[in-house]
Amino acid sequence: MDKLQIHGGIALEGEVRISGAKNATLPILAACLLADGPVIVSNVPHLQDVTTMIELLGRMGVSVTVDERMRVEVDASTIREYFAPYELVKTMRASILVLGPLLARFGEADVSLPGGCAIGARPVNIHVAGLQAMGADIHIENGYIKARASRLKGARIVLETVTVTGTENLMMAAALAEGQTVLENAAREPEVVDLALFLNAMGARIRGAGGDKIVIDGVERLHGTAYEVLPDRIETGTYLVAAAITGGHIRVKNTRPEHLDAVTGKLQEAGATIATGENWIEVDMHRRRPRAVDIRTAPYPAFPTDMQAQFAALNTVASGVGTIIETVFENRFMHMLEMRRMGAEIRLEGNTAIIKGVERLTAAPVMATDLRASASLILAALVAEGRTEIERIYHIDRGYEAIEEKFQALGAKIRRTPG
Repeated sequence: MDKLQIHGGIALEGEVRISGAKNATLPILAACLLADGPVIVSNVPHLQDVTTMIELLGRMGVSVTVDERMRVEVDASTIREYFAPYELVKTMRASILVLGPLLARFGEADVSLPGGCAIGARPVNIHVAGLQAMGADIHIENGYIKARASRLKGARIVLETVTVTGTENLMMAAALAEGQTVLENAAREPEVVDLALFLNAMGARIRGAGGDKIVIDGVERLHGTAYEVLPDRIETGTYLVAAAITGGHIRVKNTRPEHLDAVTGKLQEAGATIATGENWIEVDMHRRRPRAVDIRTAPYPAFPTDMQAQFAALNTVASGVGTIIETVFENRFMHMLEMRRMGAEIRLEGNTAIIKGVERLTAAPVMATDLRASASLILAALVAEGRTEIERIYHIDRGYEAIEEKFQALGAKIRRTPG
């Protein structure tokens, strides 16, 4: 397996262009199953998770073509089966997103219970309960969710906990249901809004996305469309923290500053100067050491759990003591143990990490344990003395497009080597 080798100690400078959002692309590709004509999706990132979703659609018989600019054309009229097998779903939890569209459009779906990152329990019971409330007959057999429905009926559904994929799955299912569906305690993430905009572009009638109550008036059919995925706010945040941790000065282009208020606010607390335009963010750390910041993760618009690991890396070399409280996923502190190997002073107490910044980290062989943890290890390596080797970087390729090329363009000494 490939490794990343990083020589630390260089302040990052320059510009970086942000790719399309992975967490918007995956539900949008799943939602293409709802259309009765071809759909063209652009600004699609070239990532392993996107490849897996395309492979899953292709396995069902859906026609999918990808051009050299990563524009994806999907035509679900050729579909042969309504089955998402374990060997694909186990590698990517987002495969569960085909459940709602398959059931709403074709009346049946057999979808494996998901796998994915080892960052704690993310049960699918909320998806199942919501679809049952809409009249689906569902049972779980041999590790598969087996769902049947002649036509789903609108319902008022109060989500037990805030869940992004649960909100998305039920919103897609409701788009073709008979009557009105109201989702209460819905996720408010920008990726949920992007999916709603995409569905509306196909003829759906959805309002309220971005708030905690989404109202969907079901329609008889959805048609093909062309749509551009929004930029990735987590990739954006990762490069902003990379500039801050190295004392650098970079501009991030093709992004949405309004989606990163919680992140840029914390970077300002850490001592960075932030400037923004319509589609760019600039961060300047003035070659100074960052100040420690306290983080508490929570659903959007609060501080995102997907940026927790990156700020943990920042705190390891910051002046002072920073506390990080993870409220969204249990078991999401495995990167902390790897950063200790690099000299970080971290104390773990349940879902809280207390990090006392040190003057410098030192290079060590480390191992990525999940997608965002791998990003945090890259950030730590960028400021560590010596050469750090990061193993299991297939996690990184699930969520960051051309990460070493982008960091190289900012001056980092980073290269991929065969394992």
